[in-house]
Amino acid sequence: MASFIVEGGHKLHGSITPQGAKNEALQVLCAVLLTKETVVINNLPNILDVNNLIDLIASIGVRVEKLSKGTYAFTARELDTAYLRSADFLKKCNKLRGSVMLIGPLLARLGEVTYAKPGGDKIGRRRLDTHFQGMVNLGATFQYDQQLLAYRFSGKHLKGSYMLLDEASVTGTANIIMASVLAEGTTTIYNAACEPYLQQLCKMLNSMGAKISGVGSNLLTIEGVRELHGAQHTLLPDMIEVGSFIGMAAITGSELRIKNCLDPSSPSLEGRAGERLGIIPDAFRRLGIRIDVDGDDIIVPAQEHYQIESFLDGSILTVADAPWPGLTPDLLSVLLVVATQAKGTVLIHQKMFESRLFFVDKLIDMGAQIILCDPHRAVVVGHDHTRQLKHNNMTSPDIRAGIAMLIAAMSAEGTSRIDHIDQIDRGYEDIEHRLNAIGAHIRREE
Repeated sequence: MASFIVEGGHKLHGSITPQGAKNEALQVLCAVLLTKETVVINNLPNILDVNNLIDLIASIGVRVEKLSKGTYAFTARELDTAYLRSADFLKKCNKLRGSVMLIGPLLARLGEVTYAKPGGDKIGRRRLDTHFQGMVNLGATFQYDQQLLAYRFSGKHLKGSYMLLDEASVTGTANIIMASVLAEGTTTIYNAACEPYLQQLCKMLNSMGAKISGVGSNLLTIEGVRELHGAQHTLLPDMIEVGSFIGMAAITGSELRIKNCLDPSSPSLEGRAGERLGIIPDAFRRLGIRIDVDGDDIIVPAQEHYQIESFLDGSILTVADAPWPGLTPDLLSVLLVVATQAKGTVLIHQKMFESRLFFVDKLIDMGAQIILCDPHRAVVVGHDHTRQLKHNNMTSPDIRAGIAMLIAAMSAEGTSRIDHIDQIDRGYEDIEHRLNAIGAHIRREE
């Protein structure tokens, strides 16, 4: 298993371009199963989760052709129904969280699917009720097979219906959308997630012939069609990677340009950032970090100090996650690390997952002033760059904690070691070479 050896204390410089969005990639890759025609996807990141899903759909019978770096053509003309009932299929599903979004398209295309409980990050409970109830609302049935340790879904004739989701689950909404585009009649989804990833999925499906309205809102209406056709789709830049780069620049006191990450179609500065990044830039600004916009690029100027804001009544700032357009939970780990070198105090409130803050003990070992109040809340008292974090040996428990540990190590005094970096590889493409090109000192050790 590989590790990163990170020599801290080096400033970054120059520019870096974010990869294609990982979460969007997992959704649109599952959607290629909905048509027999060819779908071309551009800007796919070369990361473990995406590569594993491509391998999985190829095993199902999808013809995969690499056209150029990041561009693939997928043709799901004939699906291997025997393989879909095999132990190997269930084993691969079990290792990949994104495989859960195969349920909707396979059910819509074939009328049945057997599916094992998915793997992924160990960040607490990640229930599948929204996914399963959505399939039931469309007329499917499911039962648990004790022998296979898997769920069997059946729904030969899915029919549209009205549904109010019990939670605005991103992957749950994606699954229901993909199942309902080929269902008979109209499906209405209220309390739907509306992240940019889902907006992109809907845009791709509409370009394939689907009829989805309300895109970008929490109320979606889907008129079922008989079939979909091929299309071409380009992924957005990964907003989590953009936020990670902002955090790296801030904590190392570096000036960095993050290229091509804003929406060039919007006439206003706020719109260029808002369409793709939401309130991510504002979350960093509230920690005192200056962020400038130049065309489609973000520039983080070098700052020796950055001061955390207080609320208007003088109380301690709270940074909390929420469904879009709120702050994505995937960046709270990064914001927490960045706050360790700010001036002031902030409460980080991770509402959606109960195990994502459990890596902070490693930061405390590095000298960070953090009080872990409970599984969801941590108070960070910043050092204001008067004391560097100390080097440490760490193990990455999940993708986002892994990148947060890497950011901490890049700012720390001495040389740190991060084990289990396949977790980081799941979400960040060729990260050590891209960061070394802008001044970092990171070595991969097998």
